[in-house]
Amino acid sequence: MPDAPSPTATLLVACRDRTGLVAALSAFVFENGGNIRDADQHAEPESGLFFMRLVWDLKGFVLDRPQIRQAIEHIARRFSLQWDLTYTDERARVAVFATRMPHCLYDLLLSHQLGELGGDLVAVVSNHRDLESVATHFDVPFHHIPVERIDKAGAEAKQMALLDSLRVDLVVLARYMQVLSPGFVAHRPGRIINIHHSFLPAFVGAKPYHQAKEKGVKVIGATAHYVTSELDQGPIIDQDVCRVSHRDDVEHLIRKGRELERQVLTRAVRLHLERRVLISENRTIVFG
Repeated sequence: MPDAPSPTATLLVACRDRTGLVAALSAFVFENGGNIRDADQHAEPESGLFFMRLVWDLKGFVLDRPQIRQAIEHIARRFSLQWDLTYTDERARVAVFATRMPHCLYDLLLSHQLGELGGDLVAVVSNHRDLESVATHFDVPFHHIPVERIDKAGAEAKQMALLDSLRVDLVVLARYMQVLSPGFVAHRPGRIINIHHSFLPAFVGAKPYHQAKEKGVKVIGATAHYVTSELDQGPIIDQDVCRVSHRDDVEHLIRKGRELERQVLTRAVRLHLERRVLISENRTIVFG
């Protein structure tokens, strides 16, 4: 059998645009025996901000991981960097929240089973038992936590305790039909991804496809975004649309919308887990 690929380090950087930063980071990798596998950068003249994603091979790298952090902290002080460092052999742990609609959950579970998700799906959490058999089929633990209107705080406390016990890094809302409290969201900033059944901003509220049909829209879409305390207003990670016409009835619109939702959500989760997304205020920089 071929040897497993050596782990890589991924560094995400955001700062004011300054000369010498790219050279300093490249020199850091080179001088410590590393080989850069991927480098992508973006400078914005209008805002004066600079963003970078740097990936290097750890095979033969002379620094251990605590020493790597110390070295990057030194560079960060010099250039006033905001930064995040991850390693491919330290896989993120993912929990999916779902209610009754299975299409997004199925796509995430299949991607995980095929080894294409980029993290480990460790739990499916639901306020109903409808999707328990789906999780069981894919051999992922299912956790039923009912959410009663009179005690939503109690349900969230149980959910948060479960996530902490499982050491979950990312929560994915796969058409989870409950609004998370500001306290829940604040506990995991930039680590909750939701799928919205519209190309935001667009039709909001109940029955978006009925609204779309009534308005005679020519495209429908889906939007994956990070969750913030402001409902459906978080930084957008990924979107997609498809064309529709007067020949599409509501059922056709729903079917096409579901296809978009599952594709966009899985793609957004993969981008996050591959450490390709940087949040800058209420938007994202997504590296290809």
